[in-house]
Amino acid sequence: MQTKNPILDEIAKFTTAAAGLAQAAGDEARTAFRSQADRFVAEMDLVRREDLDALKAEIAALRAEVDALKGGKSAAKPAPKAKPATKGE
Repeated sequence: MQTKNPILDEIAKFTTAAAGLAQAAGDEARTAFRSQADRFVAEMDLVRREDLDALKAEIAALRAEVDALKGGKSAAKPAPKAKPATKGE
């Protein structure tokens, strides 16, 4: 024998609605926190690890290229030294 109690039905509906509301509030808070964190990182002008590693690799390649170019040249002429100023000039 099954009975319907309107009070229990209302409590069940209220509980279900409250759980859905709590879920939505949690999602909204998470989204707001993530947005604030992203804004904070953007204001700090931080760099992602992948970008930093890519720049380091590029700098290393450029240094190697410069070293190869320096090593490939024959003895470069030193820059002329400035003549010391004489007392009369």
